[in-house]
Amino acid sequence: MIDTNANNTKLIGLTGGIGSGKSTAAKLFQEHHVQYIDVDDLAREVVQPGEACLQQIVDHFGPHVLLDNGELNRAALREMVFSKPEQRKTLEAITHPAIRQRLAERLSEMTGLYALLVHPLLFETGQNSLCDYTIAIKVPRELQIERVMQRDRNSRSQVEHILDAQLSNAERCSKADFILENTGNSADLSVKVLHIHNKLQTLLS
Repeated sequence: MIDTNANNTKLIGLTGGIGSGKSTAAKLFQEHHVQYIDVDDLAREVVQPGEACLQQIVDHFGPHVLLDNGELNRAALREMVFSKPEQRKTLEAITHPAIRQRLAERLSEMTGLYALLVHPLLFETGQNSLCDYTIAIKVPRELQIERVMQRDRNSRSQVEHILDAQLSNAERCSKADFILENTGNSADLSVKVLHIHNKLQTLLS
């Protein structure tokens, strides 16, 4: 079990589907001196060349999941596991323990009243149980699709496939303590972030 209270820093989950603006929101919280851990960053760290996870992935899925420079070929691996639940479970069994260990290390370094755990699958993985409160970013599905198509140069069908594998906005928001709507510009989102930040300070003090 991860000790989230080593420094008496409370953990707040921040979640949202792909293209919802989790990184942007986290950086806006950071402007108020709130530290954050992004699980996507940890997931990338544990499969870097030299990491045990990467070797385990190669051992199971084969050397063709590597690029010429020895890094993980994410596109090739994603294609192999996305439509095959049993392969996805195998991949998660390899990476999740390493991610949890890295998360515990990062949490032990956190300071301040609270820190954010930025996680796209916070509720799906049950890691909301680590958090004192949770925030769900609410974005219209069509806006998510547009953002991801533009950002990652994915096709509409690819983005829709990813979205279909995640909780819907409605399901995610029904589980969260706070809803953060991200349909406007950065200035608009900044105001909403400050509002939630102030509420959390009151609740946690």
